[in-house]
Amino acid sequence: MIFFWLFVTFFEIGVFGFGGGYGMLSLIQNETVEHWHWLSNSEFTDIVAISQMTPGPIGINSATYCGYTAVKNAGFSMPMAVLGSATATFALVLPSLILMILISKMFMKYMHTRTVESVFKALRPAVVGLLAAATLLLCTRDNFSTPKENLWQFCINCFLFVASFYGVKVIKINPIHMILFSAVAGLILFYE
Repeated sequence: MIFFWLFVTFFEIGVFGFGGGYGMLSLIQNETVEHWHWLSNSEFTDIVAISQMTPGPIGINSATYCGYTAVKNAGFSMPMAVLGSATATFALVLPSLILMILISKMFMKYMHTRTVESVFKALRPAVVGLLAAATLLLCTRDNFSTPKENLWQFCINCFLFVASFYGVKVIKINPIHMILFSAVAGLILFYE
């Protein structure tokens, strides 16, 4: 039964996941952690980190890892968890595949019409909102700790957050390098 719901859930995310992978993260997190409880917040955060470090789009990578982890957490074997990965990944990309095949000719013909341009003008702020929601949903105690729980970890995590944002946005450091710098910082500062 989990395979059916994995397919339905990720198909819906694929249909409504405007804004690419980062825009889908809030939808994926809401469905897999909050609605279905297939994953914990910390598992989802780890999945996002792994998805960013592996080649490919983050939304598809996240679906792949979420499908695997959901099935594994449900008590199934590794081969069944791999099937869960395939199910979630296929379901996520299927709506895009269908829509692109159906509307590619129409879109190319009508993309410069006032109606289509108006729709895309309205979608842009919504996409930015989805990206902001994904960011805010990841700002949890699992990712940052709290000053009461562990002041050192909280301060270092906040510093790494600000330094990564500043490094990528202002200094224009490659995001892959920032991920590697943060991993090294984690090894140095948090290794027990």
